[in-house]
Amino acid sequence: MAAKRRGTGFFRRGNEWFHGAGLPSDIIVEVDDVSFHLHRFPLMSKCGKIIHLLEGSQAKDKETYCIALNGFPGGPDVFLVATKFCYGFRVALTPKNVILVHVAAEYLEMTEDYGEDNLLVTSENFFHKNVVHNWKDCILALQCYDSAVSDVGTSRIVGKALNALSTMVCTDMSLFGWPLMMYGHLQSPGGSILWNGINTGATIRSIHSDWWFDDIACFSVPLFKGLIEKMKARGIRPERITAAIMHYARTHIPGLDRWQNRQGGKSIANLGMSLTVVDQKFLLESIEKLLPEKKGNSFCRFLLGLLRFSIILNASQSCKESLERRIGMQLELATLDGLLIPTFSDSDNLYDTDSVERIVRHFVSSDTSSCAPFSPSSFDPGASPSSSPLRKVSKLVDSYLAEIAPDVNLKPQKIRTLAEALPKSSRSYNDGLYRALDIYFKAHPWLSNSEKEKLCDIIDYQKLSIDACAHASQNDRLPLRVVLQVLFFEQLHLRASIANYLQNVDGDSNTPVAAGDVTEQIVQRDGWTTLVRENRGLKVDMEQMTLRVRELEIELTGIKQNVKRVGKSHKSISSPRLVPRNLGCMPRSSDPQSDSVGRIDPSPRKSMDQPHVHRRSSHAHQRSLSIV
Repeated sequence: MAAKRRGTGFFRRGNEWFHGAGLPSDIIVEVDDVSFHLHRFPLMSKCGKIIHLLEGSQAKDKETYCIALNGFPGGPDVFLVATKFCYGFRVALTPKNVILVHVAAEYLEMTEDYGEDNLLVTSENFFHKNVVHNWKDCILALQCYDSAVSDVGTSRIVGKALNALSTMVCTDMSLFGWPLMMYGHLQSPGGSILWNGINTGATIRSIHSDWWFDDIACFSVPLFKGLIEKMKARGIRPERITAAIMHYARTHIPGLDRWQNRQGGKSIANLGMSLTVVDQKFLLESIEKLLPEKKGNSFCRFLLGLLRFSIILNASQSCKESLERRIGMQLELATLDGLLIPTFSDSDNLYDTDSVERIVRHFVSSDTSSCAPFSPSSFDPGASPSSSPLRKVSKLVDSYLAEIAPDVNLKPQKIRTLAEALPKSSRSYNDGLYRALDIYFKAHPWLSNSEKEKLCDIIDYQKLSIDACAHASQNDRLPLRVVLQVLFFEQLHLRASIANYLQNVDGDSNTPVAAGDVTEQIVQRDGWTTLVRENRGLKVDMEQMTLRVRELEIELTGIKQNVKRVGKSHKSISSPRLVPRNLGCMPRSSDPQSDSVGRIDPSPRKSMDQPHVHRRSSHAHQRSLSIV
């Protein structure tokens, strides 16, 4: 069924276009499986390419010549616009088709050499008059051209459009495009924007430095790359360019920015890209080449996300190495969750420790001063220059070791390699390293004492704090040799602290210090309150124990003496000297107090036996008189 367009003089029948003049066509042009039955004279009067093709052919004048234009920019629709122009019809140029028509005119060589006010000049004049100074129309023209052309190429008008965008980015946005965000005083009572007194219905938005990010996020990778190169050549600040690159990557790689969930706004034209895995891989590799040699907290987090996805998407080795090198140059700004990169290969380990090891070695070998930071006021407000990046990296590595230590498949050699990747001077204290090894020993109870001792060799016991020493001295997971070393250095710590304090006290003669407050001041100064308090208690317990032992020794000596006395008494009973005593014929003592002394007995029981003793003594006295 034919569809005739009387106003244009062209009608379509299936996949074929015909001119409505009724004259038989003498040339057929095929564009993407669509045939145009045309006439040579209108085309040759405007198109230089058609002239060259016909002159190089051997077709006779009466024969119908067929031309195939493969890869024509814009496809059949744009070729129809060029054909209408050749036939003298008026074509409607808009921001959506002006770049496509201009590129098609370049392809067909529709220049001034083949006709005055030819299509190439006409489209370029329209572009300069209506598009190049308007942000919205310029973005729209590039987006339509980008979606219609598979190979963007290096068209002159595309370069002009990108150059115009880069100019408007670094200029007051209120001077370009519509709606104008700065026209706060030109509002209707309802808050919408007025344009020449007419209510447009658009509402006013606040202006931010990233107002243009969403619009350029719809560009393809080659077009976006061309715009970034134009911005760099114009001297736009690196932090703004980097922020645009980061936003572009987050838009097209889902999950890249999982640490900073950011919702993007709507672009001018709703022409979002649907990228496949191959496209994402190409996009990631292209973005990596656009990134500057700068450092910043947000930028370092972004690089770690790119490295994670480069492993997932199996990007090129050069891309991975470049990302690891960039991260290593600013490793002091990294966070622990960023370094915890899961293993996406066939390895049994939970985390990709090899990448982290290479990053640490890049940090040690590289000159961090060569990587200048971004402007803190404009790109990374929370960033502050670090006075000791080596100290921060050592703490970060120790925390990383503590996080990966519970992995049952993690080998002891990998723990040792990661810990020794940094120089020993980087750690002012080895508490973090000790904590990581303690967690590793707890998760790997099958390790032998020799393997544990080899791992513990990486710890400098002189750099363990008192708290760590106190914990290690009671840690049954450590080998005995390690515990003894910890106890030795613990005593050295305490002695050195007391000696330093006494030197300070001797040097300060103006401040009298009581003897009882010496230890308390050491505690307050060095933070060893718990340890010294425990030592005091142990000292008191030891003194009490010593006194008790002495008392027991005295009691033991008395018991021994009593035993000796009892033994002597048994011997004296069997002696002949004591027979008269046993028979009651003992002579009376001349000492008058002996009898009285024998009567004095504080015991009540013995006082009750005194009369019996007295009778016995009087009876002995009578017997002695009778003998005399």
